[in-house]
Parts: sequence; structure tokens; C-alpha cells
Amino acid sequence: MNSRRSLLAVLAAGSATSALAACGGGSGAEDSSGASDGASDSGAFPAEIDTAAGTVTVEAAPARVVALGWGDAETALALGVQPVGASDWLDFGGEGVGPWAEGLYDEPPTLIETLEPSYEAIAALQPDLILDVKSSGDQERHDRLSQIATTVGVPEGGENYLTTPDQQLQMIATALGAADAATALQREIDGHFVQAASAHPDWEGLTVTAATRTSEGWGAYIDGTERVEFLERLGFTPSPEIAELEASASGFSVDISAEQLDLLDADLLVAFPIFLETTEITEDPQWQQIPAVADGRAIVMDGDLSSAYSLGSVLATEYAVEKMVPLIEGALGA
Repeated sequence: MNSRRSLLAVLAAGSATSALAACGGGSGAEDSSGASDGASDSGAFPAEIDTAAGTVTVEAAPARVVALGWGDAETALALGVQPVGASDWLDFGGEGVGPWAEGLYDEPPTLIETLEPSYEAIAALQPDLILDVKSSGDQERHDRLSQIATTVGVPEGGENYLTTPDQQLQMIATALGAADAATALQREIDGHFVQAASAHPDWEGLTVTAATRTSEGWGAYIDGTERVEFLERLGFTPSPEIAELEASASGFSVDISAEQLDLLDADLLVAFPIFLETTEITEDPQWQQIPAVADGRAIVMDGDLSSAYSLGSVLATEYAVEKMVPLIEGALGA
């Protein structure tokens, strides 16, 4: 697995990976408006945002935004702002967004490399704001971006790619002067979870494991990460067996050996592959012997649902709730 895919496996699966290297990107239209009418409240500026690199001040409503962090572009789009440049972390192609965000661009953004972006390409877009909110938090990267334009990086006290969805939404909304839109979006997302949980009171307290498999092995997300929190908001309780294991270096997950797959067992088991065929999970004999799998209480995601669940942006989360709830109903018989 190449180094770019290794990082994506870290972001999606939490397993330790090799050193990072540059990755490719595409290009699109280079001259489109970065903000749609009514997206910003001029009274919200200047806006101050606390980041790991210090307090960043956005003096005025941005007109040309470049969004580089994991899910940053979709978050801006959900708030009514169209980035002129964006990174496509999950290789969607086209406009660099999932199907849940299609049609939100008037013109496609210029696609910027993810791990090692071309600073020349970013500068050529003449941005007045750069979003790097869910990213590595690397100081050198931040310094170089800040030489181009005001840059909002990872939150104060934040860690490598561990910016939460709530932090991402609030920080980007503050930078764009879109606090009211963010409040409405948060209320809408919260409502989807409440509605799903209320419709399934029998899910309350059932244990759940969120697992994945990459070319480097098996892993399970730990409590406190957004993929586990997603399932908690539907009423489930994180697996106590996983909670007892030591987290991997990534901070996202625990490593599970092929010989210990029974540790993944729970009332509900949710899994997805990273850069592997789904059959690498479903046809694995040891996977098939896990009690939850044998009893039909397991879901293996792929395609758009897997991407939405992993991306965690506002729009992707709404899509994931809509698509996953029926799958859980089928697995648990209700």
C-alpha cells in the first residue's frame, strides 16, 4: 500500500502506517467566487479563532477560500461557501466531494494535493482564507500556508487529524461568518440522531464494535472517536472488550490480530474495508466465526456509505444516518 493510502488508512482505520509522501491532485476552474450570497454575516468580523498555532483573526468576510483539511471543503459548502480550491481526500474525483454534496458548486474547485500540497498552486488561486482545520497540525505546513493567506488550522489543544465534527463546523463557521447556518445545521444533524434513536428504543445499551480491515491488518475504533460516537448517538454502548485494549500509536483505534477476532464480538458489529475488496472481510473464515457475524448481527459497509461514515462532515453524516439505520434494523431484526 502506498504512503498516501497508508495515511488514509490511519484516518479511516487508525492503524499505524509508514512515513508520508506526496500525492497527486487534479485541477479545475481557477476563477470562481468563494462565497455565495448571504453566506456571511458582515457583523461577525473581525472573527477570532483559537487554534493550536495561536489565535487567528479573520478581518473580513472571505471571498476566495481554499479548503485543505479532511472534510473542510464539504463543511464550507454546507455553510454556503464554495471553495476555489479543495483537497479530495477520498478520491471522489470531479468536484472532490461525495454524492451528498453534488450540485453545491457553481464551478468545480481546483483540486489540491492532500499530504504535501503545492503551495504554488494554492498561491495562484489568490485565497484570502485557507482552511486546514482537520489536518496534521504540522507547524511547517501551517507556517507556509500562513505566508499565502490567513490560515485556520487545527483547534487549540488539537491533535493530528483528531478535530471533532463539532469543532470543525464551529471553527469554519466562525471563519466564514456563518454562525447561524452552523447552528441550524447542528440542530438538523442532532435531530436525525434523536429521531433514529427514539424510533429504536431497543438499541439503547446494546454493545457495538466499529472495526475495519486494511492491508496492514484488523483494527477497532476506540471510545471517544467520531465513528464510535456516531453509533453511541443511535443508542449503542461501546464494546467493553475493546475499551480494555491499549490504543495504537494513531490514537484512533486498537490493533486486533487475526487470531483474536473474537474480540470484535458485540451485540452489533459494524465494519468496512480500507483499500480492500469487501470480500476480504466477508469471506474471511475467522471473521465468519465471530458470534455476531454467525448470528447475522454484523454490517459490512463499502462504497459511498463507507466514505460518508469515514468523512464525518455534516452532509456526509446526514447521508450515513439515512443509509445505515435500515442496515442496522436488518441486522438486529428491528
